[in-house]
Amino acid sequence: MTTIYYAAFIAGLGATVVVYLILRSRIGLGLMAMRDNEEVSETMGVNVFWSKFFCFLVSAFMTGITAGILYVFQIFIQPYKAFGIEWTIILTVTVIIGGIGTIEGPIVGSLIYILLSQFLAEYAHLSLLLLGLIAIVIILVAPKGIMGSLQEKTGFQILSARRR
Repeated sequence: MTTIYYAAFIAGLGATVVVYLILRSRIGLGLMAMRDNEEVSETMGVNVFWSKFFCFLVSAFMTGITAGILYVFQIFIQPYKAFGIEWTIILTVTVIIGGIGTIEGPIVGSLIYILLSQFLAEYAHLSLLLLGLIAIVIILVAPKGIMGSLQEKTGFQILSARRR
């Protein structure tokens, strides 16, 4: 059973490296320009369609690898679990808690989510509601998430997307 943990760790590390390399490249510069203003970035020479298509392909590949790792170790796949709304909620909450627009934010958010889900396991029927309330509190207290607020206040960054 430890094989799934090592495979997930390697996939997560690989995804982080891919995101870091993309953001530090010319494509990443174009993506950050598109985030700020899509029309102006297109005027400056960024091919918006191909940049979005590239992001779609990379995210589809990484999602396929991750889902393959997850479901190859399960004996039975239930469609309502595999295609449920919980996946979207979990991903959204982890990014909101950790910090939108940072590389390390979703990593910190996922660690906090795991701790919260273990703590809220005895309240299974209320866990998604409580996670939503925690996300709302984080949005009100620290709109950029934990890592985004930490970066804004102290300038501390682990994985900077800025090019030197």
